[in-house]
Amino acid sequence: MKLKKQYKGIFYIVISAFCFALMNMFVRMAGDLPSVQKSFFRNLVAAVFAAIILVREKASFRCERENMICLLLRSIFGTIGILCNFYAVDHLVLADASMLNKMSPFFAVIFSYLILKEKVTWNQALIVIGAFVGSLFVIKPTITNMDLVPSLIGLLGGICAGAAYTMVRKLGELGEKGPFIVFFFSAFSCLSVLPYLIFHYHPMTGMQIAVLLLAGLSAAGGQFSITAAYCYAPAREISVFDYSQIIFSSILGFFVFGQIPDALSWLGYGIILAMAVLMFFYNKRRGEA
Repeated sequence: MKLKKQYKGIFYIVISAFCFALMNMFVRMAGDLPSVQKSFFRNLVAAVFAAIILVREKASFRCERENMICLLLRSIFGTIGILCNFYAVDHLVLADASMLNKMSPFFAVIFSYLILKEKVTWNQALIVIGAFVGSLFVIKPTITNMDLVPSLIGLLGGICAGAAYTMVRKLGELGEKGPFIVFFFSAFSCLSVLPYLIFHYHPMTGMQIAVLLLAGLSAAGGQFSITAAYCYAPAREISVFDYSQIIFSSILGFFVFGQIPDALSWLGYGIILAMAVLMFFYNKRRGEA
């Protein structure tokens, strides 16, 4: 039964990786619009889809009182993570932005220890440190690097995403249903950026609206999939498969935008992917033992 759940978690996390790669592509295609405005449309579509599912399943739009803090934390961290990720997508090579956001599984391990009290061994800690070193090759923290600020913002997005997915795992353990978690987060995110949107709205063309709706549709698929994945299995068992998004993003970035990451970025990708694989096999061996 446990193995079956793990396979389901792997399936859903690969599907989510493809959907989020498409989302980033559409966000970039939307052009010169504020990240806040892009995030509103992204979450609006997800909220509508989640609401439809809840209505069809005749599920309640209310949560247990003891789950409210976890839902709020998931929504706050998730909203900050999206804004940071969208900013990075607009200012960096697509694969770089995706890789920095995919630091989230490593930070999920850290937050799982801090919040969920899941044990973290020295080997796991060293792997997380190794992944962070790999991220420095992508960020390239030098004074002459014009992409330093977007890279740091992208890394912050990965940190917040790690915290958000930890709360998703906690909510899954508490019995909260996936569609409601998605609805609550998406609605919270839309409402939180609405004041800015009212006073700083940028007019959009029909094409930009269509592209952002496609970004929202892709995000909804990714959100439902990632929520299902972390409800089926813990991050330590399936997080390595989340890195398939880098493959999808690299392909889309090359064919759609003609982007080719530089040598240091490829080195960083290699280090981070190696750490992800090490983490996966370490946790698998530890679980079998």
